[in-house]
Amino acid sequence: MSEAAVLLEVRGLGRRFEPRAGRGEVVFAIRDLSFDVREGEFLTIVGPSGSGKSTLLNLIAQIDAPTEGEIRFRGRPIAGATAGALRPGWDRQFGYVTQDDTLLPWRTLIENVLFPLRVQGRLSGQTRDHASTLMRTVGLAGFERYYPHELSGGMRKRAALIRTLVYDPPVILMDEPFGALDAQTRTQLQADLLRLWNLGRKTIVFVTHDIAEAIALGDRTLVFTRAPARVQSEHRIPIARPRDVRNIYVVDGFAETYERIRKELQ
Repeated sequence: MSEAAVLLEVRGLGRRFEPRAGRGEVVFAIRDLSFDVREGEFLTIVGPSGSGKSTLLNLIAQIDAPTEGEIRFRGRPIAGATAGALRPGWDRQFGYVTQDDTLLPWRTLIENVLFPLRVQGRLSGQTRDHASTLMRTVGLAGFERYYPHELSGGMRKRAALIRTLVYDPPVILMDEPFGALDAQTRTQLQADLLRLWNLGRKTIVFVTHDIAEAIALGDRTLVFTRAPARVQSEHRIPIARPRDVRNIYVVDGFAETYERIRKELQ
């Protein structure tokens, strides 16, 4: 089977931050960063703290603009140093799951999940059914009328993920979405994410500090240098799918890949 087409291209990307009030020096969070992401790929990114991983996702999502280089989607430039006004989410092409669940506290679970479809004018029987399927997949059926404060942290994370998946963006950006959770909940959410990903094989760019998480989830892992971020190395994950994230540590290929990445991050 032929390799999937390149969907997202990052070329010579840089983000420079000017000194505040004329004090200090110019700081680059990212500089001369280049890589590709293929259609349907689950790409994970690890790197030292402060290495520009979140900045990269903000640039792809057009929450922020690069000062160097460009980003291309399906061969078309969508962000660059000379681009015009920002278009966050770039016409619903990019979904973004952040570290916080950002659910609206005054809306029920189902209202939160359907909120993007309502805003986009795409709420229909078909899209409601799709939302119900996603909720059943991760065990949220029966909690539709609950408010966020009545749900556990893991349930809120599932709801935030489904809220992004339900409007069907081609690319989903994830910025350490499970980082603040306990180990058991985190493992369960990793398994839920892989189940959801298998339903539609969305293209995912997933940032994490956790090497094991990067290996358990990804088709390929990029290791970033310290800021200003560049790609230090690339690792294709030699573990077949489907994967059991609960037992990933004992699967052939895990220990060797983990050790290589760990040494590079030291």
